[in-house]
Amino acid sequence: MDDPAMKQYFADSPPTMVKLEIEPHFSNLSEREKAYAHHMSRLVDMSRLLSFIDVPTYQANPLICGGDWKKLQEQTRVSSEDVDHFLSYAAQFLGNLGELKHWYLCVFDMMYPRSNYKGFGDSKFVPRISPSAFEQLVSKDVKARSFFESTGGKNGSIFATPDKPGLMHLGFIDQGHMSTYYPESPTITKQEIDIISEVMAKNDILPENTRLQKLQSGDFDLLIASGISNPPSSEIDSTDHQTSFPLPSPLDGKSLHLVFGDHREEMAKAALSIRKAGHYVANPTQAAMLDAYAKSFGTGSLKAFKTAQEHWVRDLKPTVESNIGFVETYRDPAGIRGEWEGFVATVNQERTLAFGRLVSAAPRLIPTLPWPKDFEKDTFKAPDFTSLEVLAFTSSGIPAGINIPNYDDIRQAVGFKNVSLGNVLGAKSPNEPVPFIDADDLDAYTKHRDAAFEVQVGIHELLGHGTGKILAETQPGAHNFDQNNPPLSPVTGQPISSWYRPGQTYSSVFGSLGSAYEECRAECVAMYLACDMSILKLFDLDAGAGLTHLAQHSSTMMTTTTTTTAETETETAKAKQDPYRGVDVRSQAFATLHAAYLSMARAGIAALEMWDPKSGKWGQAHSRARWGILQCFLDASSEEHATPFCAINPAPGGGTDAADEDLDALTVRIDPMQILTTGRRAVGEFLTRLHVYKTTADVEAGRELFERMTRVRGREHGEWWAEKVRAVVLRKRVPRK
Repeated sequence: MDDPAMKQYFADSPPTMVKLEIEPHFSNLSEREKAYAHHMSRLVDMSRLLSFIDVPTYQANPLICGGDWKKLQEQTRVSSEDVDHFLSYAAQFLGNLGELKHWYLCVFDMMYPRSNYKGFGDSKFVPRISPSAFEQLVSKDVKARSFFESTGGKNGSIFATPDKPGLMHLGFIDQGHMSTYYPESPTITKQEIDIISEVMAKNDILPENTRLQKLQSGDFDLLIASGISNPPSSEIDSTDHQTSFPLPSPLDGKSLHLVFGDHREEMAKAALSIRKAGHYVANPTQAAMLDAYAKSFGTGSLKAFKTAQEHWVRDLKPTVESNIGFVETYRDPAGIRGEWEGFVATVNQERTLAFGRLVSAAPRLIPTLPWPKDFEKDTFKAPDFTSLEVLAFTSSGIPAGINIPNYDDIRQAVGFKNVSLGNVLGAKSPNEPVPFIDADDLDAYTKHRDAAFEVQVGIHELLGHGTGKILAETQPGAHNFDQNNPPLSPVTGQPISSWYRPGQTYSSVFGSLGSAYEECRAECVAMYLACDMSILKLFDLDAGAGLTHLAQHSSTMMTTTTTTTAETETETAKAKQDPYRGVDVRSQAFATLHAAYLSMARAGIAALEMWDPKSGKWGQAHSRARWGILQCFLDASSEEHATPFCAINPAPGGGTDAADEDLDALTVRIDPMQILTTGRRAVGEFLTRLHVYKTTADVEAGRELFERMTRVRGREHGEWWAEKVRAVVLRKRVPRK
């Protein structure tokens, strides 16, 4: 590849592979539980494979030489290195399957490019071998050659598009990017998508299982994933069960039509398979959940899917946990359409105890967050929080933790669940490098980073995504707050002037900004509350000889009620004056806190991999969030300290060109003696704004804040970060597992 800028898109070589340990946990299940886990795992896996089960032409395609790669090399006269690169590309492609589509076309058809676009980053990855060598390798198999030619051959969609760099990233089509949520719609615009999203919201049409197609007539078809093409009118979710809707200006005279049966064969099989799993359910709640799933997958009703999610939330502490459907909306540029995913896992009872203690402590911890009670849910509904060991997971990427469902009405009325994926958290490649950590911090960081990540994930999921009240007009004239005496905003000190209107949700209001914004808010909650030593103690981390006032108070609450309110308030006041009062900075707990802040800062630097300098676009929500938090750390200052809370070495802009700075040795440091003061104060101020803007639907203020904090160019030393540091990040990047 001649263009140096395109080399960042090379497939990993070799791709990172790690084993998820599961056998001991599966062995402890009863025979009925094993059968349920088996059938649900088959369903989850089938949802990935459904698209080509009846396509025998594909099944021969991955093994175009019967698996004898040495023989193929000799026949085609390509180098052994080219064969290795071909296999590395194939492995990354297979590991990146994420959406219920004819995925064998993902490599071979520009209409289905999802599996050769990274699940974490939304950027395309391409073979390291030349198009000519690739052509040689597929030339010995008729079907493989046919597929290759259908993509455009050596100039086709498998390879980089330096003349159209926008196609190397998922995004809005009218901005030059790629998306299959808008099939066969080369002229569809972001404005049209936004207008139709508003029409959908007004007519109670949820978007997660839909795609949008613009017709030559100028009308639009909303393609709904369902096992049948003509569901009964009663099963159509829209207002009055309508299927056609006139569009407003500037689309006057055009219409939106609901079209059922997208992925019809696949969804029908999913509905049938989930009924088979119903023979092995553990209780009536699971049975009702699977019935609702089957109805949703068959008819396309997302109201039925929401019913399934309500049953899922109520199915407390199952030994075998699972969830499946169109869930996360990260990959849709509009931020509203979901990616098909599913998981099955068994419970790790020992690690679940720590998360259970965190749930029990939540009613005490939530009031310590930096916003008034008017901006918090009226009642905390204690969720199920379990540590799971993954058996099966179909998605474009496996997260470390999950907090679902994403529907705010269910979260506020019924609740939600948190899960931490233990064997994902613990999965590491041997001798994995750790860039950007100073040598003086490396040993302690390596020792404590796993514990720090577990604590961070726990707080992020439970008290990050799990907190906050959506202030709304729930129906015309009815509000979930006192409209005559609105809450005072802690940001402005004035009564709030915005809230969610009937039919609006966080996703519909914040749109494409929403995912990264919410991830940033949840990560800030984790950074803010991790400063409470009592939380770290819940995870069996030794806080040493001195505990914080909150740790002492927490311990007392669990054993006795003799501590008076006055004594507690006195301790709290003293701690506010000196946050380090009673904290043993030599303890395991404090070292874990330091590792958590270092880990976040390091992740902020590494996030630059996911930022495209040509478009200025972020390709991954979590990465954008962590970059924003790094900027919060760097901006933090204190009159009490001469040294910075967060320091980059060498300092930004230290030299005029690359020769002046050894950026390969770039590191970030966090002053541990400022975490509880300068650091926590800065995070709290940033978090308060993020939270208040979200709860009050103030998307304009939220966008201004978040775009300012997450821009790369346009900030002080922006070009240094964009041109010099990002180049180092790309050189040092560790392939994602």
